[in-house]
Amino acid sequence: MQKKHVVPEISEFLRYLAEHPEAESNLPSLNELSRELGVGVAALREQLEVARALGLVEVKPRIGMRRKPYRFAPAALKSLNYAIALNKDHFMAFADLRRHIEMAYWHEAVKLLTPDDHKKLHDLVTRAWEKLRGSPIEIPHPEHRELHLIIYQRLNNPFVAGLLETYWDAYEAVGLNFFTDYNYLTEVWEYHQKMVDSICTNNIEEGYKALSEHSDLIYQLISSSK
Repeated sequence: MQKKHVVPEISEFLRYLAEHPEAESNLPSLNELSRELGVGVAALREQLEVARALGLVEVKPRIGMRRKPYRFAPAALKSLNYAIALNKDHFMAFADLRRHIEMAYWHEAVKLLTPDDHKKLHDLVTRAWEKLRGSPIEIPHPEHRELHLIIYQRLNNPFVAGLLETYWDAYEAVGLNFFTDYNYLTEVWEYHQKMVDSICTNNIEEGYKALSEHSDLIYQLISSSK
């Protein structure tokens, strides 16, 4: 007996997007879609707003509606922001989830990195140390975010990428990119140095150990920011 394909329950507008997956293509007007789908313009307008909130489409004057490449992060971030508004401790719960994701995918992710990726990681560490040792001292937060995202970028998993991007967006939203002291930053980048050196020399287990120890520092950062 052939298994019946179960179709997820989504709006008519989202279904139209899914069935016409040409990336970043211009979309018909709401009036055209209303006639094609048999759905009222008012209902479609509401569905469009949901799609915009999810980061699936954009609407610009004189251009109209345009599809955007699928990303999981916009939907995840909106939900997380609401959760943090309800209870700020939800950020720590999400940080713990992010920690487990990075640990779980470390071995797979670093094996996919290219020599060009290795150079980018090395350059980020160099730039971070220049900021920390400069006058005045700068917080190398952009380098921190980019380093972690580069390590996992080649997994070709939009949900892993989306959750990791969401973590960094929330990290910035709650101001943790400012609540740091020099000793903390130095310790963080010593771990980053170990991680990148291990990746570049194919010493994956040593890098995994450095990642694990580095990840525990988030609890120290949260305590110091309260």
